[in-house]
Amino acid sequence: MQSSGRQAETPGRGPRVLVVGGGIAGLGAAQRLCCHPAFPHLRVLEATARAGGRIRSERSFGGVVEVGAHWIHGPSQGNPVFQLAAKYGLLGEKALSEENQLIETGGHVGLPSVSYASSGGSVSLELVAEMARLFYSLIDQTREFLHAAETPTPSVGEYLKKEIRQHMAGWTEEEETKRLKLAILNNLFNVECCVSGTHSMDLVALAPFGEYTVLPGLDCTFPGGYQGLTDRIMASLPKDVMVFNKPVKTIHWNGSFEEASAPGETFPVLVECEDGSCFPAHHVVVTVPLGFLKERLDTFFEPPLPTEKAEAIRKIGFGTNNKIFLEFEEPFWQPDCQHIQVVWRDTSPLEDAAPKLQDAWFKKLIGFWVLPSFGASQVLCGFIAGLESEFMETLSDEDVLLSLTQVLRRVTGNPRLPAPRSVLRSRWHSAPYTRGSYSYVAVGSSGDDLDLLAQPLPADGRGAQLQVLFAGEATHRTFYSTTHGALLSGWREADRLIALWDSQAQRPEPGSELGSAPRVPGSPGGWPHPFL
Repeated sequence: MQSSGRQAETPGRGPRVLVVGGGIAGLGAAQRLCCHPAFPHLRVLEATARAGGRIRSERSFGGVVEVGAHWIHGPSQGNPVFQLAAKYGLLGEKALSEENQLIETGGHVGLPSVSYASSGGSVSLELVAEMARLFYSLIDQTREFLHAAETPTPSVGEYLKKEIRQHMAGWTEEEETKRLKLAILNNLFNVECCVSGTHSMDLVALAPFGEYTVLPGLDCTFPGGYQGLTDRIMASLPKDVMVFNKPVKTIHWNGSFEEASAPGETFPVLVECEDGSCFPAHHVVVTVPLGFLKERLDTFFEPPLPTEKAEAIRKIGFGTNNKIFLEFEEPFWQPDCQHIQVVWRDTSPLEDAAPKLQDAWFKKLIGFWVLPSFGASQVLCGFIAGLESEFMETLSDEDVLLSLTQVLRRVTGNPRLPAPRSVLRSRWHSAPYTRGSYSYVAVGSSGDDLDLLAQPLPADGRGAQLQVLFAGEATHRTFYSTTHGALLSGWREADRLIALWDSQAQRPEPGSELGSAPRVPGSPGGWPHPFL
């Protein structure tokens, strides 16, 4: 049904807009809309008690740790997150330097400072570097199939394994060294799983893999915490725009909804919350994570989404990448150590061994990054992706700490290595309004699916325009999985709404019919009491 209000535009009035989700996409959209005079009636509905979404900085160990987003990927002038962070004075001198912005990493993770083997003792860094050169040269090759008529394999993982088998034919070392090379490569596969947010590179589609765009710049962090950025955006919003602890149950669209405080006014969208409160609106910008959409697909929209959009949501990949922080009283690593790699000698990317998760989940852990010293605390940050990461979430802190203490004693060859004094970890798969970490283009999907997810409703052009809009990292075709992709998507949808209302403001006859465009609310009070 079309919204049937017939008011002409009234000075000082504007459409009611709801943003669902207070992550960086939702905050970015809200900030952009609040800067425009046509949108005085805007609210952001956030399901939890805090803004930021998957950007989450916590005070712990005497400092700040990133439970969510860790780095600005590609901190350079083409990155809006970098630009905003620089504008707000949130970055260090090195990150802001022109030299740092010009570094081309190719999106590859840097080499470790030290590499430990599961047999105890270190692995030759020359051998690690040799395998990294091979692996990342193959990763670069996988990006070359974007415009190919057909691909040699469906997935990135299968292509990498096929090429590695061919390279192995030229290896002349002893069997033990060959096995060690494969074990190092297995670690690099697991690193790439963390980068892509997937359980296995066999799940990542080969043909569209090169569409992801790597920006120049050496990845950098926020000295005071990534959440400083979302906090600054939120602080720029007018009072009462943010509404916390307000999870949405169902978005009813393509309707004609009324409200007692606005007699005679109808709205095409009604947002029903878990607590029973309902909010009519002209436009709703949905910025919830893809993992949440996948889980709630059958109930979150009424009427259900068009078949093609629902299918895109099912097909796009969404996996888990978690962090485990370990706090030590004294470092067991060297002062200049930045990255500790852990290589399991009995693993190979060419073998499909699947031991029980409870026996081997920790083998998916790629190693640890050394965090800047927090006074009396020395902290390592480990990364782990996939089903093993999700299994880790089900364990107690004590179990995780015990397992990783055993791992560190084993790989360092020091059975008396002091245990960490505390552990902190993320649990993104268990988080009810997230259900994972970030998206990837899975086998069976393509960049077209991300574009399809980004298309507003109704798609057929009938009824009120732009009733439901979609933003979030999974809606950005070339920057999916990143904070800058999320921010750009929020700006994109805000601009889409601004263009609609600017075009209406330019109509030659202000009192004429609006046709199928959304109507301006007539209630002088703007939003009703439930938001106040």
